[in-house]
Amino acid sequence: MTPEKKTDAAVRPQTTDSSAASGKRKSWTPKSPIDVVLDQIGRQEKKVVGLQRLLDNEKATLSKLLQAKKVLEG
Repeated sequence: MTPEKKTDAAVRPQTTDSSAASGKRKSWTPKSPIDVVLDQIGRQEKKVVGLQRLLDNEKATLSKLLQAKKVLEG
C-alpha cells in the first residue's frame, strides 16, 4: 500500500511566467547550426578558464612543496 501523492496548489511553486499562468507551453524553436556552435564555444571557454584556475592552484601548491623540500634537504 503506497500513499497517494497530493498535488495541491500550496505544494507547487508559483511561477510568474505568463505562458505558465495561461496553461500554454512556450513553443520550441530550433537553434541554427551557428547558434549551436557558438554555445559550444562558450561552454568550452568556461571549461578552459576553470581548468586553468585549477592548474594555477596546483602549480602554486607544487612550488610551496618544492620549497619545503629544499629546506628539509638543506
